[in-house]
Amino acid sequence: MIKYGAHAFVWIGDWNTQSGNDTIKAAAKAGVDFLEIPMLDPQTFDSTSHKRVLEAENLLATASLVLPNHAHMPDHPKAALEFLTLALERLDALGSRYLCGCLAYALGVLKGRGPTPFEHQTVVDVMGEVAARAHKLGITLALESVNRYETYLYNALADTRATVLKIGAPNLKLHADTYHMNIEENGFYQPIVDNADLLEYIHMSESHRGMVGTGTIDWDQMFAGLRDANFSGYLALESFAAVNPALAAATCMWRAPIHTGAELAAGGMKFLREKASQYGLGSR
Repeated sequence: MIKYGAHAFVWIGDWNTQSGNDTIKAAAKAGVDFLEIPMLDPQTFDSTSHKRVLEAENLLATASLVLPNHAHMPDHPKAALEFLTLALERLDALGSRYLCGCLAYALGVLKGRGPTPFEHQTVVDVMGEVAARAHKLGITLALESVNRYETYLYNALADTRATVLKIGAPNLKLHADTYHMNIEENGFYQPIVDNADLLEYIHMSESHRGMVGTGTIDWDQMFAGLRDANFSGYLALESFAAVNPALAAATCMWRAPIHTGAELAAGGMKFLREKASQYGLGSR
């Protein structure tokens, strides 16, 4: 059954031991099935403390990340492998078994051209090794498609699908995001249905990154696609109450949000669950 969760950035802009533990408690209070944790700096990630709070709150966790510029996989495959290996170790210590996001690239690295076959092959080689290491730990990976203004590597789900299929790892899936789909896809319904076999994780994000249901995303088309694809994975609310400077620079988010984290969580989860009910989708 579908699991409904929220990204930590619904509440905070910077994740550290204290703010992270506070966010875990806020997410549990909001009644989500899981919290998506930004593991942007595995070196300082406090798995032990966060695991203790997650267990106390009886809350599941997934994690997502973006590679730093110095580990952009096509240019720095060794650094990317080292970064992701450490992230897997921290995730294993946390007790989580799901890692998604921009696993193969850094946001904001653009080259004035599209990806080359060599770059895609580098991703296939390195991600194949990462997937094998994750498989030994029982961890599933999901590679995200992001719009052309933030990366040149994987924009549409069809692009990402080709690499996932070429790697052929049973624990490597597709990660979609409605914000990016709104820019890159020809609608929402068909890409969801066409990728039903690999699509397991979706960021439910509005066109302006604020309160879902108040922008231009075609949510009816989206939920019809989820229904007809028999989707049974993770739906993660991704709205931003605050962003850290690095994320703001990468995503070009300059305007201050108009909702608090509590408002985004309450209103967003209510909207998603009501839409799911309207289209006959369940939850775990």
